[in-house]
Amino acid sequence: MADETETARLTAWVHGMVQGVGFRWWTRSKALELGLVGSASNLADGRVEVIAEGSRPDCERLLDSLRSEESPGRVDHVVERWSDPRGGLTGFVER
Repeated sequence: MADETETARLTAWVHGMVQGVGFRWWTRSKALELGLVGSASNLADGRVEVIAEGSRPDCERLLDSLRSEESPGRVDHVVERWSDPRGGLTGFVER
């Protein structure tokens, strides 16, 4: 498991039936519970893009939630990319 103090940026592309089902709102709620900042955005091709920054373990918890059966809609798969945090984000917004 990653060091609790290590910070990271998670970019996740969620594929499936995830638009128009409350998925971004649910993602925002989960991210705020974990103390993460970032956004959840609908993409033109039907995916939702999630960007989250915070502790690496909390970002991993969010990723686990995105892949879980508890999310609204239907998640077929999630593509993830990890990078160094860029900062400059406040709150967690739905776009």
